[in-house]
Amino acid sequence: MRVVPLSELMPGMVAAQDILSNDNRFILRKGTPLTDLLINRLAIHGVLSVAVDERPVPPPEMTNNHVRTSAEFQEFQKIYTIEAQILKDKLNAIIARNEPLDVDGLINNAVNIIASTKGRMSIFDMLHNMYEFDDSTYSHCLNVALICHLFAGWMRMSEEETRLATACGLLHDLGKLLVNQDIIQKPASLTEEEFDEIKKHPMAGYQLLREQDADEIICKVALMHHERCDGSGYPSALTEPQIDDYAKMVAIADVYDAMTSNRVYRGPMCPFHVIENFEENGYQKYGTYFLLPFLENIANTYLTSPCRLSDGRTGTIVFINKQKLSRPTVKCGDDYVSLLNRPNLTIECLL
Repeated sequence: MRVVPLSELMPGMVAAQDILSNDNRFILRKGTPLTDLLINRLAIHGVLSVAVDERPVPPPEMTNNHVRTSAEFQEFQKIYTIEAQILKDKLNAIIARNEPLDVDGLINNAVNIIASTKGRMSIFDMLHNMYEFDDSTYSHCLNVALICHLFAGWMRMSEEETRLATACGLLHDLGKLLVNQDIIQKPASLTEEEFDEIKKHPMAGYQLLREQDADEIICKVALMHHERCDGSGYPSALTEPQIDDYAKMVAIADVYDAMTSNRVYRGPMCPFHVIENFEENGYQKYGTYFLLPFLENIANTYLTSPCRLSDGRTGTIVFINKQKLSRPTVKCGDDYVSLLNRPNLTIECLL
């Protein structure tokens, strides 16, 4: 048995102990094999690590080859790589040399990436295929900023509010750069003390941003992005009325990106797996005002996308069921398969 951080969990591992949430609610029983869906559920409940029995896990199957070979993706990848390096350099300059924070410049870098995706493919198609970026703090912040930019549009926010949401996404995890990087990058299991150290990053980011005279909302988001509406988050166990609206948005984008981004041991998880876990476990923790439109728009992003079902059939997503966004209708040959009526059938992956 060994304790594995959430970010290193892999489908096929087996829970060595019963798993409880931070507020001592039962989640999984000892002996349960972990799946993408269950790992997503643990993330939504704020679980940081799991004791697992050792079990070999097969390497992930890479999909979405039509995305990765497209000229549109190649252009996106080029611009993303440049802007990610610029973000890294600017954030490191703030940390190492106390250089002033240029929020407008950082926002413009993110907007440059969004402007590069003007074709058929969505920015989510692009982000899900950035396998060479292993969810570093820099790329994760950039991803969350891009998602928040789109999220703000879905919420019909003004241009000024959209730029603020983008900045909040870019800077929400700044405090992680102040945590011992040996812990952040540790390849082995983390101790309880090391996890406690990582949980200091919201306050560290808040204090640094205050020193940089950043907008008060940006500071609050850095402090509150791990708070949850039901009071199960950290560092202050705030409840919904106490949590800033921008922090609620960033919290959703943060978890979504963490679950759908690449890991060294697997490709990105299927978005419909993530949507299902949000539907089953997320409304109490994230609230409905922001979460519901977020999930609706994510699901609609994949309308007409090719996919493979868990029974091996391939098809195209042709209808999003509003009653259960994670259970669309898929056209397989001449058959229309409503997953709403097939609880044992799921979308295994997008193709």
